[in-house]
Amino acid sequence: MPERKRPLNIAMVGSGFIARAHSNAFHQVGHFFEVPFSLCTKVVCARDHQKLQAFAQQWEWQETALEWESVVSRKDIDVVDIAVPNALHASIALAAAKAGKIVLCEKPLALTVEEAAKMAEAVRILPNLVWFNYRRVPAIALAMQWIEEGRLGQIFHYRAYYFNQSGADPAKGQTWRYRRSEAGSGAVGDLLSHLVDTARYLNGDISELSAMTHTFAPQRDVDDAALAMARFANGSIGSFEASRFGVGRRNGNGFEIYGSKGSLAFDLEDMNRLQLFDATEPAALQATKSMLVTGPDHPYSAIFWKPGHLVGYEHTFIATLGDFLVTLARQEPFHPNFDDGLKTQKIIAAVEASAVSGVWTRV
Repeated sequence: MPERKRPLNIAMVGSGFIARAHSNAFHQVGHFFEVPFSLCTKVVCARDHQKLQAFAQQWEWQETALEWESVVSRKDIDVVDIAVPNALHASIALAAAKAGKIVLCEKPLALTVEEAAKMAEAVRILPNLVWFNYRRVPAIALAMQWIEEGRLGQIFHYRAYYFNQSGADPAKGQTWRYRRSEAGSGAVGDLLSHLVDTARYLNGDISELSAMTHTFAPQRDVDDAALAMARFANGSIGSFEASRFGVGRRNGNGFEIYGSKGSLAFDLEDMNRLQLFDATEPAALQATKSMLVTGPDHPYSAIFWKPGHLVGYEHTFIATLGDFLVTLARQEPFHPNFDDGLKTQKIIAAVEASAVSGVWTRV
């Protein structure tokens, strides 16, 4: 007889775009990853009853609730997943942690460093993750593998950018992401936070930075764009650009890394490819190679499809959850966790402080 898997009942707070990505991962992860858990999408919580019912039916949630407070401490709930506006992250996570739940949280972790620190401390002995899903893009995971192997040698430059055009749409400006009371910030928390987590993953900690922010839309109370120069602990220097006014870019999230032995480049709009320049090859053979990162022997190629068959945005959430469940079964640490989220929150705060003061700020 097959081994019985341990059931994990999930309560998710939220029913918007990112909640769809999470729901899909909960349903799909067991089809790709060998984990000793059986996930049950037990209850989903949101404030709009009509939309909530439709969401629950489409994504196969067994129950619905209008108040998250009535759900997160239930004895039959094992996992609390937070997929709501940033201002609600701390209160939900702290309540879930107090009840001893496994806690999963969307990025950025919190509104402030103080909130993030409380959250990280609350889950100190509990399994937890932050959904910085881009670490699980196969091409980014391969970039990390090559950097660890020393293929780039000493890193000199790290350039990161995230451009989309959502802020130029007046209709988008009426949503929660454009209200400081609910989001805490604009492009800084929404886009730059992803760049920072990826940079920390690939190139290590940032020691200091100088930044500016700008708001293009009149009367908007969050930033539309942010620029930062940074010094990394490994001696390299970097730049970060994030904007919701990158007209012509739908989701242009990328990086360029230059080292003594070569360089790497990536853009999410072509997420199955990684650009490699190997400076150790004979001069006559040196050229940028466009690598299709779908196997063989590439990250996650044995998990998903055969070589040459592309993966998509949804697979990054499946892989994040799959890796988390594998480490949970082995009782091993998982990253990115709330401590990683806290470190990113400190860098976000440093960006905002530098933008106000106009001076270099230590992280």
